[in-house]
Amino acid sequence: MAMREAVWLPALFLTVVLVAGLRLGEPVALVPPSLFALVLATMLLGVLVQGGVLHPDALMHQRREPVANLNGALVLASLFLASAQAFTLVTPDAGLFRGMVSVLLLILLMQTLAAAPSRDRLLRSLLITFGSAFLLKFIVLAGLSEPAGGRMTRALQALFDAATLGTVMQAVPPPAEGYLAFLALALLMIGLALLPGVTDRARRLSAHDGLTRTALPEPVE
Repeated sequence: MAMREAVWLPALFLTVVLVAGLRLGEPVALVPPSLFALVLATMLLGVLVQGGVLHPDALMHQRREPVANLNGALVLASLFLASAQAFTLVTPDAGLFRGMVSVLLLILLMQTLAAAPSRDRLLRSLLITFGSAFLLKFIVLAGLSEPAGGRMTRALQALFDAATLGTVMQAVPPPAEGYLAFLALALLMIGLALLPGVTDRARRLSAHDGLTRTALPEPVE
């Protein structure tokens, strides 16, 4: 457990920060997360705590040693940065779909907060969310924006360009960038699964215990 907090989790999340922010254009650049991605990352941390994927007291608590609390703070900080970079990564860089995907991610996180799913369901939901956004940006939009080869492809591109006033076409990322994005998202999901959390059974017992204490009258001396 100590090695996981001190080494493996920070290393995983910091690798996500580096890989997700890498842009293989001319020149190669490391892109910081957008302001909206920071907002989404903040909401995601709340979702993770609510769903039992992340148990903050297991990382930082007054009963823990100062060094252990420092390791926990490093895990939380690297998790926040990795989440923000992941949201920036799967959001289209410009055009109509940039706004649409940003709003959709915000709505999905708000719905997840309201639904309060279990730990396993939350992890599956995040996998589907990030996976769908990845497919949209790196496969669908990249395919539509790629230089046309045949007449049919050029006709479809012209149709989409005219129907959306040129807001669908994106700068086509290098092929290696898609593989790096896939690697970053895979590492993020592995890191989320390794976080110290609360099992669904423990959450149910805690909720039942809280209800029982509320229902019982206070002892009278």
